[in-house]
Order: sequence, then C-alpha cells, then structure tokens
Amino acid sequence: MTDAAATDLNAEIERLRAEVERLRARVEAAEAAADHDVLTPALNRRGFVAAVNRTMAYCQRYSAPAVLLYLDLDGFKGVNDRLGHAAGDAALVRVAELMLANLRESDAVGRLGGDEFCLLMLNAGLDEGRDKALRLAKALETDGFEWQGERAELGGSFGVRAWADQPDAETWLAEADAAMWVRKKGRE
Repeated sequence: MTDAAATDLNAEIERLRAEVERLRARVEAAEAAADHDVLTPALNRRGFVAAVNRTMAYCQRYSAPAVLLYLDLDGFKGVNDRLGHAAGDAALVRVAELMLANLRESDAVGRLGGDEFCLLMLNAGLDEGRDKALRLAKALETDGFEWQGERAELGGSFGVRAWADQPDAETWLAEADAAMWVRKKGRE
C-alpha cells in the first residue's frame, strides 16, 4: 500500500468514526425524546410507566416502599380560556418544574396527558405520600402562575396510592387515579 493510499484509508476511517459518533448521539437523543414530554421537563407516559416498572421490581426484590401521587390540575381549563393556550402550556411547564423542584433525585415526575401529572416516590410510604401531596397542593395554590403580568390561580387534586404488590404499573396508576377522583369529587 502506498503512503497516499494509507493516508486516504486513515482519513476515511476517521470520517467513519466521526459519523458513527454523530449517529450514536442522534440515537441517544431519540431515545431520550421517546421517554420525555415534548412540552414539559417531565417524563411522558411511556417514560413514566417504565420508571414505575423499574420501581416495582426494586420494591419487590428489596421489600422497599413506594408511593404514587396522581395530580389533576383544578381550574386549568380556565387558564386556557382566559389567557390562551400559550399561557396554558406555560402553566403546565411551571407545574412540572414545581413538582421536580420538590422531589428527590430518586423520584420521578411524569405528565400523563393534558393536565394530569404523576409523581413516583421510592422509599416512601402512604404517610410520606400524603404529606408530600399536601405540601405540593399548598405550593401550587401559593405560587400560582403569572402570565404576562396576569395572575392565574392553580390548584390540584392529588390521589395517593402506596405500592402494595399491584400486578402491573397500569393497575397501580389506575388506583392512584381513582383515589384522585374520590378526592376531587369530595372537594367539589
């Protein structure tokens, strides 16, 4: 092999390595996007269910407690109707940021759709979940939301459900959702 051919071959190998690295970065970005909400800094339903499944496996193996907090925002339609959909989107981002700021690194926040969020707390039981739900509800009401100088009230109804050997993530989520609806109906 001539020196020119070896140089060309080495240049091609370097180009291919760089291309592989670019493709690897794109795959990682696509995988991350597949699990994260497009609007907020929270996980999407797919990513959150995966986190719940991992937590359930951990709880089963180590007999550790965990709790789900299911949040449905109260009065969110009024934000959209009164201030517009851009304000509604900003309010959802604000809620996700508030939830993330008030949880531990080991916990997870997911936006399950619309104005419904779910929080997963590992190594926490029903009492800790209820306490966290009360503090987050108070923070939502206290902090509220401001859009272009106009304040909008935010509130939420939380359903809290501890892990109790549910057969799958969807069952556990449905139980937390049902607890939220009982709470929401009781507040109306």
